[in-house]
Amino acid sequence: MQITSFTEENYLKIIYKLSAETDADISTNAVAELTQTKAASVSDMLRKLSEKHLVNYQKYQGVRLTEAGEQVALKVIRKHRLWEVFLVEKLGFNWDEVHDIAEQLEHIDSEELVEKLDEFLGFPKFDPHGDPIPDPNGRMPKLTYQNLSEVKQGERVLMMGVSEHSSAFLQYVAKLGISLGSELYILEINDFDKSLSVQIAQANPQFMSHEVAKNLLVKVVK
Repeated sequence: MQITSFTEENYLKIIYKLSAETDADISTNAVAELTQTKAASVSDMLRKLSEKHLVNYQKYQGVRLTEAGEQVALKVIRKHRLWEVFLVEKLGFNWDEVHDIAEQLEHIDSEELVEKLDEFLGFPKFDPHGDPIPDPNGRMPKLTYQNLSEVKQGERVLMMGVSEHSSAFLQYVAKLGISLGSELYILEINDFDKSLSVQIAQANPQFMSHEVAKNLLVKVVK
């Protein structure tokens, strides 16, 4: 496999993330927004990745990962999520503290280390935020969760993950008393702004905004 730089790996990971949200080609501006880089610099990088056959890129038409590019992205994501498990389960970090550290560790180029780490952790399937961990062959499990904002009044759900990973959001969710596996009961949905009244386990009801609810991934308890 050809060698990729930290920056190239970050671009591939971001394109993969954006591609998971749409079937359309990803625009240069969308990549620029997430990388916090000027569009001209993004175009230069995409041309470089195209020359390495890691993306299909046409100016003004957007970009998609090639199969080789997707495999690189998935390997980086696999390392990132395994390191997050290690940091939380073995070193005692909180789930809102691990992203930036894992961003540094994900670029360690040793497949042997990654596989030993996976074995040491007991072959986890999910990271501390509920995100699936790709397997050694780059296969990403498909999840069928829904956003809490889509759940109907009177339904009971289990919290399975988050789609927003900022420290501020994760800290707020923890402050509400919500973690992976928490049982939530939708007591009321406000018609005006779609805010919710939610009972978390056996605790007193909590107010939750629509913005928070749409970033919580849940499955309905039958």
